[in-house]
Amino acid sequence: MAKLYFRYGAMNSGKSTALIQVAHNYRERGQQVFVVKPEIDTKSPVVLSRINVTRDVDLVSDADTALRDVVLASGRPDCVLVDEAQFLTGEQVEDLFRLAVLDGIPVIAYGLRSDFRTRGFPGSLRLMELAHSIEELKTICRCGRKATLNARTVDGEFTQDGSQVAIEGDVGYESMCGTCYLNKVGTLG
Repeated sequence: MAKLYFRYGAMNSGKSTALIQVAHNYRERGQQVFVVKPEIDTKSPVVLSRINVTRDVDLVSDADTALRDVVLASGRPDCVLVDEAQFLTGEQVEDLFRLAVLDGIPVIAYGLRSDFRTRGFPGSLRLMELAHSIEELKTICRCGRKATLNARTVDGEFTQDGSQVAIEGDVGYESMCGTCYLNKVGTLG
């Protein structure tokens, strides 16, 4: 039986780089992958890693895209890879689960577990509930400890204000351990 995998990590933990490597491995063996990216991620029209490696996507999906239908209509790939999976809807995650269980297509979704206020994204929460395998990709905080949280800055100042997804303004993010998060941000969201 194929499985639904959720590989999550804080910002800069190498999620997109890992997706690109998995896609390369499949292609190298003559197999087809289908790469999905939610349209809400506006930083790039491709999968873009922080080490400046890219991979074209097969589908930029909106919240109404029926993922299973689109993937199956594409010719039944050997694997489905999803970048920025936290931005999927719960129904889309259920489609990915069905692709794995009913259609025998492995699905590997990469994304954040929680936002800058330490609250789960809808896609991530549903992946935590349905995925057969959940793996944390690790990164480090400035202090050297394992980073598990994401802090938001606006104009260089840490904040918990704003919507869950910020697409305008001078917004930045930093992955942090719990201690540094509480020291810099001040409170849990």
